Amino acid sequence: MTQSSSKLSSKQLPDLKPLFWAGFCFWTSLASLLPTLPLYIRDIGGNGHQVGFVMGAFAIGLLGSRAWVGHLADERSRKVVLLLGMGVAAIAPVGYALFENIWILGAFRAFHGISIAAFGTAYSALVVDLSPSDRRGRVMGVMSLVQPLGVALGPAIGGLMQAQMGYIQLFVMSALLAMVGFICTIGVYDPMAVKSDGVKPEPNPIPPPLEQSVWQIVWSPRLRIPTIVMLLVGLAFGLIASYVPLYMGETVSNLNAGVFYTAAAIASFSLRMSVGKASDRLGRGVFITFGLVCYLLAMVVLWQAQSEFSFIGAGLLEGCGGGILIPMMATLMADRSQAFERGRVFSLCMGGFDMGIAIAGPAFGILATEGRYGQLFGVGGICVGVGLVLFLTCSSQSLRSSFAFALGRGRDVYALEDIRV
Repeated sequence: MTQSSSKLSSKQLPDLKPLFWAGFCFWTSLASLLPTLPLYIRDIGGNGHQVGFVMGAFAIGLLGSRAWVGHLADERSRKVVLLLGMGVAAIAPVGYALFENIWILGAFRAFHGISIAAFGTAYSALVVDLSPSDRRGRVMGVMSLVQPLGVALGPAIGGLMQAQMGYIQLFVMSALLAMVGFICTIGVYDPMAVKSDGVKPEPNPIPPPLEQSVWQIVWSPRLRIPTIVMLLVGLAFGLIASYVPLYMGETVSNLNAGVFYTAAAIASFSLRMSVGKASDRLGRGVFITFGLVCYLLAMVVLWQAQSEFSFIGAGLLEGCGGGILIPMMATLMADRSQAFERGRVFSLCMGGFDMGIAIAGPAFGILATEGRYGQLFGVGGICVGVGLVLFLTCSSQSLRSSFAFALGRGRDVYALEDIRV
């Protein structure tokens, strides 16, 4: 058995276009349902509590399948998990179209949650597998554009389709988009896939062995702080996703809540490519710090928001934070993991973000019930502030090295040389 560095030249880099378009189709299909599915549940007789039940069921499938799909991506192949995620994204909208029972819709919504766990985990891991280590940030920045593109276009397409043709046609369109993505996924190259003779290359056993549990991996010093930071940011994002429209409706009723999310999407899209490229030269830490600062400022502005300008500004700040933080944190986790464990690392570490989104509403919903939205976002700001302090002080082996790394003055001592067989 021979071992070689994972650094690839640009001529050796496989064609990433099929993977990019698969990701675009996936996120557009998913996002096309966001503004209309709650209306559909209401229009078939569901009350507010039932709308919350069906929409919240998504987190059950998402969180429940994270560990399993991560292990499958490492042990079998990334491509199998990509196809699984895309297949689920194609089937679930058909279930919405066929059934009007609230409990059945909740079951299909939970099933739909598996799609993000599978596709998101395998997509990120595969992008890293196919990236030259000295250009990883740049490639991750470009390939992460599929999410803001899909999330920006999907709701507009879905809303137009529903208004012009109806719910059933919208669900069919969402399923067809996912099927197009499934076809694109078939053409994706997966260097970790099982060979035609049925023998998979033996992974490099150091560090750590494949048999190590996901919790041992995630709670290791190299990954513990990124996971906790993503959980805290997920709490803030969950509050933004759930309560900004209600807050805007009470504060500036003449401004459509979609303007906030559009501003965020534009800011996120604008930064990802340039930040990823710069991080290859300046390091990931300084950009993660800046992303957390942007998120913190967004929550502070929302805490005090009283005008259209403040909400638009908060949207721009949140978009800057997300556009920098999410791809940079994913790249950091890639730097700190080996290829044979990367599926599990992404599934659990990025799962911290999903967990934060899932528990934000139940954890802080009492403030929303009392109409204290400003205080709600103040709490979100505290969460992000704690995450910022943790990253500044605990992201490396000592307080001094943590500050140096987080401020772009030192190297990442936990970064691993990605060894391939």
